[in-house]
Amino acid sequence: MNPFTILAPPLGQLLALLYNVWPSNYGVAIIFLTLIVMILLFPLTLKQTRSMKAMQDIQPEIKKLQKEHKDDREEMNKQMMALYSERGVNPAAGCLPLVVQMPIWFALFRVLRVGPSAEDPTVLDPSDIIPADSKLAEALLEGKTQFLGMDMLQSPSSAASEGLVGAIPEITLVLLVVATGFYQSVQMTRRRKNDSNQQESKQAQQMQTVAKVMPLFLGFISWGFPTGLVLYFAVSNLFRIGQQAVIFRLDEGGDDSGTQAKASEAPPDQPTSAGPSPNASKKRNRRRRK
Repeated sequence: MNPFTILAPPLGQLLALLYNVWPSNYGVAIIFLTLIVMILLFPLTLKQTRSMKAMQDIQPEIKKLQKEHKDDREEMNKQMMALYSERGVNPAAGCLPLVVQMPIWFALFRVLRVGPSAEDPTVLDPSDIIPADSKLAEALLEGKTQFLGMDMLQSPSSAASEGLVGAIPEITLVLLVVATGFYQSVQMTRRRKNDSNQQESKQAQQMQTVAKVMPLFLGFISWGFPTGLVLYFAVSNLFRIGQQAVIFRLDEGGDDSGTQAKASEAPPDQPTSAGPSPNASKKRNRRRRK
C-alpha cells in the first residue's frame, strides 16, 4: 500500500462513524473529522508557532551576525548555530507540521473522492475505504453529499463549468481558504510590525515570501480538488488561526505578568513624588505650636 494513502481506511472509518453521530449531513461529518485531526496535531502546531515566534525574536541578532561575518560564511553559520542552540530555536521545527500533514492530505484526498463507481453505480469506487455496511456508504450511493448548496464530491472547477451563479458557494469556499491562509501569515508577523527598528534576515524574508505564496498555491489546487477537501482546508485554517491567537495570548501574557511584577518592585530607599510624608507634617505642626 502507498505510504501516503495508508491512512485512508482509518480516516474513512472515522468519517463513517462521525456521519452516524450526525446523520444525513456529510459536510458536518467532514468538519468534525477536521477538528479531530487538528486537535491531534496541536502539539506539533504549538511547537511550530513557538519556533516561528522565537525566530522572529532573534532576527536583530541574526542580522548583526550577518553583518559582522559577511566575509566569512563558515564563521557566520557557526555563530548562527550557536545562537540557535543558546536560544533553543530549531529553524526546521516550523516545517514539521506541514510534513506530517502531507500524508493526511493524500489520505483525505482518497477518502473524499469515494463515490458511486462509473461502471457500477451500486458500488463505491474505491470500495475499500468507506465501510460498505455504513450509513455513509448508503448516503454516497444515493448521492446525499450536499452541504450548504455544495456537492462535497464535486470540485469547484466542475461546479463552475455548469454555471458561475450555481458555483458561488464553492467559489466562496476557495476564497475563504486563500483569505484565511493570508491571515495566518499576517497574524504571525503582526506583533513585530510596530517595531520600526526591526530588521529581518534574508532567511526570514524568504520565509515570509513562502508564507504569502502558499495561500495562493492552496487556493489554486483547491480549485480542482473535491469540495469536501476544500472544506477541510478552510476549517483547518480557521482552527489554526484560533490556536495561534490562544498561543500568543498565553505566551505574551506570561511575559507581561513577569514585566509587571518587576516594575512593581521598588527599592526600599527610592524616593517618591507623592508629596511630603506624614512624619514631616507632624514635625511642622509641632514647630508652629512652639
